[in-house]
Amino acid sequence: MRFFLLFAASALSLAFASAAQAGPPQLLLDVARFRNLNKVQKGAEVEIYVTVPTQSLIYRQRAPKAFQSAATVTLDILKADGQAAYHEVVTLKPPVLNDTTIAIKNPQSFLKRILLPDGKYTLRGTVRDQYRSTGGETTVEKPLVLEAPTGPFLTDVVLLSGPAVRSGGADNFSRGGYRLTRTPGGNYGRGADNVFFYTELHNAPMGQALRVHYHLTTPDGSAADADADLTPESGRPTTVVGQLPMGPLPEGPFTLFIEVYGGLGNKTLLAGHRAIGQHTQSEYAPAGAVVPR
Repeated sequence: MRFFLLFAASALSLAFASAAQAGPPQLLLDVARFRNLNKVQKGAEVEIYVTVPTQSLIYRQRAPKAFQSAATVTLDILKADGQAAYHEVVTLKPPVLNDTTIAIKNPQSFLKRILLPDGKYTLRGTVRDQYRSTGGETTVEKPLVLEAPTGPFLTDVVLLSGPAVRSGGADNFSRGGYRLTRTPGGNYGRGADNVFFYTELHNAPMGQALRVHYHLTTPDGSAADADADLTPESGRPTTVVGQLPMGPLPEGPFTLFIEVYGGLGNKTLLAGHRAIGQHTQSEYAPAGAVVPR
């Protein structure tokens, strides 16, 4: 019994020592703006993909060889006048670990879809470590402008950790008839071979085939390009999905451009959008984090 008590005390002190060295909790907010297809309730459908890397959380010993962390995420969307348009608090309980020295602790992610009228907003996310008395809170804010251009336009580009897969189901994983697996923070880590993406084209001219150009570039000038044909869908937005190889890209940030061309010879630019991601070989990215239902 004496040995067990000494061991437990040692493990507990080790856990709190690790906690004392930990930095503030981290919060990743990925926001994608789509159009609300409801003819009556016009406006935007905002997807907020929230990821909390559990490496930044404190793990408390609950029993011998049982350590767990806990956090709350508060989401607020504020109107331009400061009034609340949305508020929710989500509690995260990562799985119990039997050893806090494990290098890879899976991130916790969830997705919210919120319908809002067009306008200017501020998205505010706050993560709070439940087991930390001081320095256990981090707040991230992002401006949020919702509007619809009159001509052809692309919605926000969503970066994916895997290819968009055809799906007939309707849940938070699905959009436009595809099942999507987001990559938190646009981060592609070790083992990633391709950049996958999804967006939607609105107000496309009917009756003609269009050309889509994909362009991946980095600050040092490295690039990858591809073209594809696109046939607009009648009465609904046209989904645009694809992938580009990551092989020629060095580590660091990259920018993905998606451009739609039409007109004579498909040489007239109709719409374009971009997304910024990160490529690293030093660690595995938290790709495919599960969204709780």
